[in-house]
Amino acid sequence: MTQIQQNIPLRQYNTLGIDAIAKLFATFNSIEELRILIENNPISGKAPLILGGGSNMLFKDHVNRLVLKNEVPGLTVVKEDTDHVYVKAGAGENWHGFVQYCLQQNWAGVENLSLIPGCVGASPMQNIGAYGVEIKEVFEELEAFHLGDKEVHKFNAQDCAFGYRESVFKGKFRNQYVIMNVTYRLNKVPKFNTSYGAIEQELERMGVQQLSIQAISQAVINIRSSKLPDPAKIGNAGSFFKNPSVAADVYAQLKTEFPHIVGYSNADGTVKLAAGWLIEQSGLKGCRRGDAGVHEKQALVLVNYGHATGQEIYDLSEDVMKTVYTKFGVHLEREVNVV
Repeated sequence: MTQIQQNIPLRQYNTLGIDAIAKLFATFNSIEELRILIENNPISGKAPLILGGGSNMLFKDHVNRLVLKNEVPGLTVVKEDTDHVYVKAGAGENWHGFVQYCLQQNWAGVENLSLIPGCVGASPMQNIGAYGVEIKEVFEELEAFHLGDKEVHKFNAQDCAFGYRESVFKGKFRNQYVIMNVTYRLNKVPKFNTSYGAIEQELERMGVQQLSIQAISQAVINIRSSKLPDPAKIGNAGSFFKNPSVAADVYAQLKTEFPHIVGYSNADGTVKLAAGWLIEQSGLKGCRRGDAGVHEKQALVLVNYGHATGQEIYDLSEDVMKTVYTKFGVHLEREVNVV
């Protein structure tokens, strides 16, 4: 049984590399361990903070509560039919490792989501997405532990109320559940998705003659590696801001003022703008304040050059949001969870 430790540095547990201290810290790899840790939480009245890969989290300060790191393992085929394989993955499994496992088995559906940092448990919480694919398209169900009644509840896709980088676990049920495992519905016959971003150009550059999920995955890895800094070398949480959506008439007005503005039509008639373009056009790409900065290759990414505090990263994000609003009248929203 894992023990609760005191005053544990969290730098190695968050990809931004923030030097926060957890007052109390423990890991768990089963429902039974989690239940015991919750029941023995020395800090009453404060819900524990659940940590996965720490790739979408900003610690503004030290954490004066129990931090529990989810290390629930496991990759199991629970059923299959003519078209699909259903794989249950422990929430503590590395996401990219899971994608690679699927590719090795020739199971399609998650290849466009290669090299996204973090763990499996965060995938439905965030409804992670990249290069034209979102988790909701391959999601079957999940099991989550309720911190109140200490029971495990099942959620299907409708229960999760997926939105753009959203789910009930970030909204209505925030801090109420711990995701324990996720079951994905993967395709035996691939449906290739190469139209988004620069995938087709990268496949051509790679000299790919016969399209495959492995080739698409490698193209995505190449593109992400060229644009995004490696958290092992420079602290970052990937995309720090969501791409904002505006009404069609607002976009039309922006288009007259800024002819090169980037926009994509949403199903609801609104237009999604590229937050990175807005930030870059606001003159902030590559800017640096101490060890907090906006990445020089991708303005959507805020970075820690070494010893930036969480508050310094947060303050920089505030300045980015205010500057973009002043120039474009568009509100940016953080994708990263602030603690």
